[in-house]
Amino acid sequence: MTNLVNLQDVSLAYGPLVLLDKVSLGVDEGERIGVVGRNGGGKSTLISVLSGRTEPDSGRVVHNRGLRTGFLHQRDDFPDTTVGAFVLGDRAEHEWAGDARIRDILRGLLGGWDLDTDMSGLSGGERRRSALARLLVDDHDLIVLDEPTNHLDIEGIAWLAQHLTGRPESLVVVTHDRWFLDAVTTRTWEVGRGAVERYEGGYAAYVLAKAERERLAAAAEERRQNLMRKELAWLRRGAPARTSKPKFRIEAANQLIADEPPVRDTVELVRFASSRLGKTVVDLKNVSASVPDRLLLDALTWQLGPGDRVGLVGVNGAGKSTLLRILGGEREPDSGSVRTGKTVRLAHLSQNIAELDPEARPLQAVMDVREHVTIGKRDYTASQMLERFGFRGERQWTPIGDLSGGERRRLQLLRLLMDEPNVLLLDEPTNDLDIETLTELEDLLDGWPGSLVLVSHDRYFLERITDRVLALMGDGTLAFLPGGVDEYLERRAASAERPSVPAGASEGATAPKEEPAVSPAERRAAQKEMQRVERRMDRIAKREAELHELMAAAAEDYTRLAELDAEAKALAAERDELEEVWLAQAELVGD
Repeated sequence: MTNLVNLQDVSLAYGPLVLLDKVSLGVDEGERIGVVGRNGGGKSTLISVLSGRTEPDSGRVVHNRGLRTGFLHQRDDFPDTTVGAFVLGDRAEHEWAGDARIRDILRGLLGGWDLDTDMSGLSGGERRRSALARLLVDDHDLIVLDEPTNHLDIEGIAWLAQHLTGRPESLVVVTHDRWFLDAVTTRTWEVGRGAVERYEGGYAAYVLAKAERERLAAAAEERRQNLMRKELAWLRRGAPARTSKPKFRIEAANQLIADEPPVRDTVELVRFASSRLGKTVVDLKNVSASVPDRLLLDALTWQLGPGDRVGLVGVNGAGKSTLLRILGGEREPDSGSVRTGKTVRLAHLSQNIAELDPEARPLQAVMDVREHVTIGKRDYTASQMLERFGFRGERQWTPIGDLSGGERRRLQLLRLLMDEPNVLLLDEPTNDLDIETLTELEDLLDGWPGSLVLVSHDRYFLERITDRVLALMGDGTLAFLPGGVDEYLERRAASAERPSVPAGASEGATAPKEEPAVSPAERRAAQKEMQRVERRMDRIAKREAELHELMAAAAEDYTRLAELDAEAKALAAERDELEEVWLAQAELVGD
C-alpha cells in the first residue's frame, strides 16, 4: 500500500494555543478517514497542514511525488465567472455531457441550475455546492473535505455519501455529521489538546473504542486514587521532619497529583422543569401559506399533541421554516386557522443567530431572560449556568459579535431553555455545534418531557431525538413517513425517476391500472384518524405498563391476577386492531 502523506513530529501554535504538538501520522492509498473533535481543537488546522496549505512551526510534511490533492475549504474565494466555467473549466460541452460521472455530479449537487448563471449572483450555500462540484469533477489521489455537508439537505448528503464511496481516491473529511461519517469513513482521527488519537472504523466504531479506552483509563485512575488516598493518609499520620522517608513519600504523592488528567471542558446541559400541557398543543386546520413564486402549504390540517416528538424533513425551500413560524405564532397563514393551547409555553430556536445583539455580553444576554434558575434542590446564577455551557471566565464578557458560530448557538440554546418552555420548535439546532456538544444536547432532549418539532439535515440527530418523521414534499402536502428518513429518500428518488410510458412499447406490455386519486379531504381525514389511533395506542401502552406492575404485586391473588390478565389480553387485541387501522390510513396518506 502506497503512503501518500506523512506528518513527522509536526507542531503548530497560534500564540499560547497549541493545536498540534509533535503529531506524527500518515494517509495511505485508499484510506477513508474521518476527523472529529471539539470546535477550535485543531481539526481544520490539521487537514490544512496535511494538504500543504499551511506550514507547521516545526516538523516535516512529506507528500508522495506528484500527489494530486483536492481540498474543499470552508471559506473559498470565487472568481467572477459563470457556474459552468467555474465547475467545468475549459471542458467542451460534448466532453462533459458524455461523461456519466460528471453528469451525476451536476445532477446531485447542481440539479436544475442554469450553468450560465453568474457566480456573483449565488448565495453562500450555492457557491459552496459549486465548489464541491468543481472538486469532484476532477481526478485526485487524495480528497480533503472541510465540512462538505454544510448547505446540503438530506438528499444531497445521501448522494454525496454514495458518490464518495464509489470513488477510488483516499479521503480525509472533517464533519459533524455522524451519519455521513459512518456511511463514508473506515478510520477516525480525534483531534484535541494538541494530539491526534487514531481509531479503526467509522463513527460508531470510534464511539465504542473510545468508551472502552475510557473504561480502562477509569480503572487505572481508580487504582491511582486509592494509592493517593493511602499515601495522603500515611503522610497525615507520620512525622515528616524525622527522617528522609516522608520527604520521599511527599514527592511521590506530588508526582501522582501532577499526573492527574485535566478536567474535561464539556458543555453540561440539564433538564429544565416544564409546565404541564393540556390536551391541545397546536392545531392547524386548512392552513395555506405561500411565497411569491410558489405554494408552500396547501390546506394543511395537522395536530401537534402533548409529548409528540416530530422530525420535519423536506427539500430546501419546501416550507419547513415557514411551518415552524406558523406553529410559533410568528407568521399568520394565508388562510385557515391555528389554535394554541392555553398552557403552552413555546420556544422557537431559529436558524438566524443575528437576533442576538452583537454588542451585548453573554452574561447580560442570559440575565435578560432569568438571573437565577433552580435545578433540583440547588439554585444556579446565570454565570454558573454559562460555565456549564462552556463559557468560562472572560468568555462571559466577550461581545456576542466576537463569539464563534458554535458559541452563539450554545448561547441561544441556553437562553431558550432558561425560560422553561414546554413546546420546542428547533430549526437546524445542530448548525455549528461540534460532536461533543451534539451528544450533550441529545442527552438533554432524550428525557425532555414536552412537545418538540425538529427541522434538521443532520440525519443522526433527527433519528435519535424524534419518534416520527413527517415530510413537506414540495407540493404543499405533509406526508407521514412510517419508514422515517429512508422512506423519504425512496419517495424522492421515485418521484425523480418515475418513467413515462415510452412510445412504441411492445404490444404485450399492458399499462398499469390507475388507482383512484385520494382527495385532499380524504387525506386530511386519514391524517386525523392516524393521530386518533396513535393517541389511543399511547394510552394502551401506558395502561399495559401499569398492568404489568399490578400483576407482579398480585402474584399470590389468583382472582385479581385473572382479572388483570383478561384486561391485558383485551388491550393487546385492541392494539393489534388499531395497528391495522393505522396502516390502512397510512396508505391513503402516502398516495
